[in-house]
Amino acid sequence: MMAVTSACKDGTKIAMDNGKYVRYTPEQVEALERLYHDCPKPSSMRRQQLIRECPILSNIEPKQIKVWFQNRRCREKQRKEASRLQAVNRKLTAMNKLLMEENDRLQKQVSQLVYENSYFRQQTQNTTLATTDTSCESVVTSGQHHLTPQHPPRDASPAGLLSIAEETLAEFLSKATGTAVEWVQMPGMKPGPDSIGIVAISHGCTGVAARACGLVGLEPTRVSPCQLDRMVAEILKDRPSWFRDCRAVDVINVLSTGSGGTIELLYMQLYAPTTLAPARDFWLLRYTSVLEDGSLVVCERSLNNTQNGPSMPVVQNFVRAEMLPSGYLIRPCEGGGSIIHVVDHMDLEPWSVPEVLRPLYESSPLLAQKTTMAALRHLRQISQEVSQPNATGWGRRPAALRALSQKLSKGFNEAVNGFTDEGWSMLESDGIDDVTLLVNSSPSKMMGVNISYANGFSSGSNSVLCAKASMLLQNVPPAILLRFLREHRSEWADSSIDAYSAAAIKAGPCSLPGARAGSFGGQVILPLAHTIEHEEFMEVIKLENMGHYRDDMIMPVDIFLLQLCSGVDENAVGTCAELVFAPIDASFSDDAPILPSGFRIIPLDSGMDSPSPNRTLDLASALEVGPTGNRASDDNAGNSGNRKSVMTIAFQFAFEMHLQESVAAMARQYVRSIIASVQRVALALSPSRLGSHTGLRPPPGTPEAQTLSTWICQSYRCYLGVELLKNEGTESILKSLWQHSDAILCCSLKAMPVFTFANQAGLDMLETTLVALQDITLEKIFDDNGRKTLCSEFPQIMQQGFMCLQGGICMSSMGRPVSYERAVAWKVLDEEENAHCICFMFINWSFV
Repeated sequence: MMAVTSACKDGTKIAMDNGKYVRYTPEQVEALERLYHDCPKPSSMRRQQLIRECPILSNIEPKQIKVWFQNRRCREKQRKEASRLQAVNRKLTAMNKLLMEENDRLQKQVSQLVYENSYFRQQTQNTTLATTDTSCESVVTSGQHHLTPQHPPRDASPAGLLSIAEETLAEFLSKATGTAVEWVQMPGMKPGPDSIGIVAISHGCTGVAARACGLVGLEPTRVSPCQLDRMVAEILKDRPSWFRDCRAVDVINVLSTGSGGTIELLYMQLYAPTTLAPARDFWLLRYTSVLEDGSLVVCERSLNNTQNGPSMPVVQNFVRAEMLPSGYLIRPCEGGGSIIHVVDHMDLEPWSVPEVLRPLYESSPLLAQKTTMAALRHLRQISQEVSQPNATGWGRRPAALRALSQKLSKGFNEAVNGFTDEGWSMLESDGIDDVTLLVNSSPSKMMGVNISYANGFSSGSNSVLCAKASMLLQNVPPAILLRFLREHRSEWADSSIDAYSAAAIKAGPCSLPGARAGSFGGQVILPLAHTIEHEEFMEVIKLENMGHYRDDMIMPVDIFLLQLCSGVDENAVGTCAELVFAPIDASFSDDAPILPSGFRIIPLDSGMDSPSPNRTLDLASALEVGPTGNRASDDNAGNSGNRKSVMTIAFQFAFEMHLQESVAAMARQYVRSIIASVQRVALALSPSRLGSHTGLRPPPGTPEAQTLSTWICQSYRCYLGVELLKNEGTESILKSLWQHSDAILCCSLKAMPVFTFANQAGLDMLETTLVALQDITLEKIFDDNGRKTLCSEFPQIMQQGFMCLQGGICMSSMGRPVSYERAVAWKVLDEEENAHCICFMFINWSFV
């Protein structure tokens, strides 16, 4: 065997077993580096081919080249690890600085509160004495004047605008780094090197407010810190590119100040999140300036009559909201990157919406999730795209995939709002106002929809119909409901209408790069991208053998949907859950028109006590029946209370104008059937519904969970000679198995094994629920190498009874890679010692 020692940093030497070094020439290193760039781990055949193709390597043995590649991979791994540690160190340093500043701010706030408390205590004592001395009154008046300064008159002149801008700057800084607003930590947000930053929400102030501080780096940008800060500022100013609810921002006027700053007058429109409320607009002044310490500030506020500044007429179908001093403070960070302070403070005029929806406009956590944290996520996403610019899913670069997700979201928002200036007009109701129908025949809406394709279907679609509705949901977590809608499309969708929608815009059969072959029936075939912290993900799903009418015959068609899913984290507070999709075909390009449809679920409560993951499917607690009945019912009631959420549904259909009446009737009936399906599913998923059962409802064809858990543990002890659970009695076997730290999953003994049971860790690993678990096949979670290993070793499980697998990679149901240290598989025997199923245990698993 050949002994390998550490290679030189430049890769020009390699140690051999005789103690001598083989020195490579620069040309040889260049040739090896080229191959390493294309294939970091070449096979022996590829290495021999390299020697034949490169004469300059002819004097080197294949074993020597193998060792060179081993050392090169080792150096690359060390470089990446060093880079990662440096990045973590920078984040920790910046986070420490932010925490120290936050500590100073809190100390100042405490000092101010102590002073005010002492002052008002003295005032109370003086009032009690009831003296005739007027000096006390003068002091009180002076103090009140200091706490509530009066705004001096302003006008639309440059000097007047500058006065408003300077006042806005001072108020913004007092919120970003001072004590003007009482900030409390955002529920569920803990600062750390992997967090988005330090997030806080307001307590007891006018309107809703949120603040976030975080470190953002745009490496490897070779620019000065000042240029980097300006790049960050320009990104944040482009609000429609990262704020999904922002329809447009128009710059009306720009003025330069003598100090090098800029004053802009802006008109901004925000989409309404639901069909039950009007959209919002803002008339703003934005001030960009550089502070004495070199920090860059971008601050904004609404212009209103109290300032005597320039005015903007009210726009039809919009409610004029107010933005109180808000903005961004951008400071260079030692070691690279920028420290960003984001403050959003708004009065969204909740009086203008029905009372049940007012929590949407009075929720600071919702503002933090949708606006404040979205700004930091966008910056971190761009940073990731800069550092990893190569193409990923579907042959697209990360920036192109991000643009596609924004396109889907914007198209769905346009459908929900249906603005008349975009060509939408409302159709007459059929007497029941539960579903609203809009029609759009504008050329911009239909531009490019009638692209020809090769499957022979023809379409003359020249209009778009949108059917939309909103409904109130009670006591069902939005994330759980959305996951069910995503994983069980057949429970609510009509396959014939899916086929019609695809054919109407000519989204025919296609072959997608990287897609797995085979029948998936609505399953994910191509995960495209995750955003920062997996807040949302995009994927391509395949609907197989959808019936399409052609010449009075039903033709089978495979349909592909581009789908965007967000808000699936049950622990996130104030998160809006969305599932938006649109039919596509092989000719789909980044600028191709799409017709998004989908669902949006927004919680109406404050979310201060967010539910625990999979709480409605916690079998261990659901089966724990005591003298007073099912304990899960009380626990769930305590967690969820009487929570409410609003779901908005919008579906778009391309059609020919002469078919408007029939398509309208079809769309109205379809959306009504979806509403009925959602209500049925929501009732089944509600905690109160689950709590009404006194035992487990087993899946068809399997024993009860208590019996199955006993079989699992007995079979493990029989084949491996050790206990799976330590010191546990019979009554608590299911609970112990459910709470086991390793992922335990059972699959059937069919030709195509499917999962039938999983403990909590198993559900977390597969990112699914017990309801959806039986739709996941065993081979789906493994890659090609894993499937080959499984096929070759499966007979050993049946003969020997167990098998140990080396560590590797598997996939969750949402396409996320999961690494595990090792795995054990064993045959589960029933009471008659017949094979019942196969059980897998994935040890020390984690998301990659």
